Amino acid sequence: MSAVSSRRIIVITAVHAPSAHFLPDAYKSLCAQELPEGWEWHWLIQEDGRSDEVAPHVPDDPRVTFHQGRPGGPGTARTLALAHADGEYVKVLDADDQLSAGALTRDLAALEADRTIGWATSRVLDLLPDGSTAGFPGDPDAGPLASGAVLAYWSANDYRAPVHPATLFARRELVLALGGWMALPASEDTGLLLALDAVSRGWFTPEVGLLYRKWPGQATGQAAHVDPAERDARMAVVEARARALSGLGWSYPVKG
Repeated sequence: MSAVSSRRIIVITAVHAPSAHFLPDAYKSLCAQELPEGWEWHWLIQEDGRSDEVAPHVPDDPRVTFHQGRPGGPGTARTLALAHADGEYVKVLDADDQLSAGALTRDLAALEADRTIGWATSRVLDLLPDGSTAGFPGDPDAGPLASGAVLAYWSANDYRAPVHPATLFARRELVLALGGWMALPASEDTGLLLALDAVSRGWFTPEVGLLYRKWPGQATGQAAHVDPAERDARMAVVEARARALSGLGWSYPVKG
């Protein structure tokens, strides 16, 4: 594990060959972020596999680190990237998505202002193939989210979370304590979101923090993603882990 800088945000991106050509757009959105004085970002790009098709799209920038590994899905790739996470905070950025202006600063401000908040999320807009965007109804109120609120909503609304896991910003130590992303073929990010929700308070920012690209090759657009048997199994284990964590009584911050 690398030495940790207390004033660095680690942006973690899992990528495979079909999505690699979107990396320059993600990079452009990251470079446009303005952080408070003394803060910096480090972008960890982890290929889910070993090919020759991703590296040509990785920006030549000392703030960007690229690694490859055995294929195991995006959750495996992101969790492998944690081995090189050398900052206090972890931010998710999928290869085909883009950060909105000010996203990192707003996330950072929420967690720096209140040490009892373990993670943050923000509003999302779908980025459609024609370049237009579309929003979602039903965002939660701005501000803190009580521990367990996301799980309660998710369970009551056909496994639809009130906040988007692709916008997660979290304390590195908390992500590590929870084991990173779940070992699932999909919904691994929802699994981490609900685990975070089970043990700590969160935060929701109503300003748009992410453009979530919709395109034919994305994993959530494949038929296997909505296979009823697999979906039921994914949701069952995601919920079981969250409830087990809640039932054990461990919480962040730990009360001494």
